[in-house]
Amino acid sequence: MLRAGARLIKSLKRAFTREDGSATIEFVILFPAILTLFFSAFEVSIYLTRSVLLDRALDLNVRLLRLGTLAPATQDELKRRVCNDALIFKDCPNAISIELTEVSTQTWALPQGNVACIDRDADVQPAVDFNFGRRNEIMLVRACAVLDPFFGTTPLVMDLPLDATGGYAVVAASTFVNEP
Repeated sequence: MLRAGARLIKSLKRAFTREDGSATIEFVILFPAILTLFFSAFEVSIYLTRSVLLDRALDLNVRLLRLGTLAPATQDELKRRVCNDALIFKDCPNAISIELTEVSTQTWALPQGNVACIDRDADVQPAVDFNFGRRNEIMLVRACAVLDPFFGTTPLVMDLPLDATGGYAVVAASTFVNEP
């Protein structure tokens, strides 16, 4: 009887000191954290790419505004050209808003508040100031594109401000002086 008890204790001791599966437990604990870090890094890179592309597209077209060679000189044409140069924006004409306002050289007062972005939930979009200005006036151009995150869960981890439809805003701004 003592031998059977000793064997039982010995086999239980062996079972509790085995190291099989210890890597699996570490993997199960660490994998979600590593995956979250990867998805967040990827989302940040997509956000940064979109921001750089919007900046570039706006700068390319601000040159046309500055020289007065945008033809036809309309808000829709400027939006169309920015969308063509932005490259990877899904449904760009319906996702982007562009405002063009004069900066007074007397007060140097910039427009108050945030740039007006598209409200994808509303039937009527917010009004934006769009004034091409006159010769030698300083103009401020601001663009806002509301885009969907690449992964649905990463904005929660990154604490991005989302609108009611789950999109985040990518904003770019530029200034120029109308050529004489």
